[in-house]
Amino acid sequence: MRAALLRMRRSGLLPVSFGGLVPGGGLPVGYGARQFRITELAGTATESLRGLAITTGNGLGGKTLAMGRPYAVTDYRDSRVISHEYDAAVAGEGLRSVLAVPIVVQRRVRGVLYGALRQPFTLGDRPLNVALDAARELEQALVIRDEAQRLLSLAQAPLPADPRAWEEVREAHAELRALAGQVPDIHLRQELLSACTRLAAAGAPPRPPASPGPAAAPQLTPRELDVLSSLSSGATNATVAARLHLRPETVKSYLRSAMRKLGAHTRLEAVVAARRAGLLP
Repeated sequence: MRAALLRMRRSGLLPVSFGGLVPGGGLPVGYGARQFRITELAGTATESLRGLAITTGNGLGGKTLAMGRPYAVTDYRDSRVISHEYDAAVAGEGLRSVLAVPIVVQRRVRGVLYGALRQPFTLGDRPLNVALDAARELEQALVIRDEAQRLLSLAQAPLPADPRAWEEVREAHAELRALAGQVPDIHLRQELLSACTRLAAAGAPPRPPASPGPAAAPQLTPRELDVLSSLSSGATNATVAARLHLRPETVKSYLRSAMRKLGAHTRLEAVVAARRAGLLP
């Protein structure tokens, strides 16, 4: 949300921006989410908007929330196309021209972004496109976050006792590693990688009792592990490249490097060696 608002403000077309997300994932477009709060502000001079609860159908944001489409007013306080429950907060910030765009993920309204001016000017296509681009960027971030939470819930579930069920665990591990590279939130990324480590450790075969001690695991780079993890679930080089946003030639290069470090001659040998070392589930 913060990055989306800063993008809008830095355009120079929307010097004031603010917004918030619907708790619980929102409702389908057309049904309307009940309420959200404005939690993030950029370029504001007061705190009059922070924490404001926006209800479906009320004000500009409430209309956007209910209909799932952008709306704009040239002069908020005199507009006849919106209701005026929030006039005091808007006036407290000195806003006149305001636009609102919905944040829609999988046909669910997840929140609203606002851009505003302190003068009653018509907000045309350029500022609207800036706001829409910021909303699309935020929607992609929410898609990634939602998928991360789904995979984390799988990774945190009790591990299967049936060896045949480990294929699903290995697929989840591969998806977690691929997703971790796309997550901008450092704390969520670390949580994803920690879950990967847990799955890999749980899948490692026990060492024989006579073993003098744990041998040093091969030092694979994160990208080498990403490639091996995806290959371990049966993916082709092309599929791995698409999943990790790499070129197929780059995937082959990482695979060759990992095979060399693991003393393997085939990709299957590399995957088996990585599992034995506790690097893959």
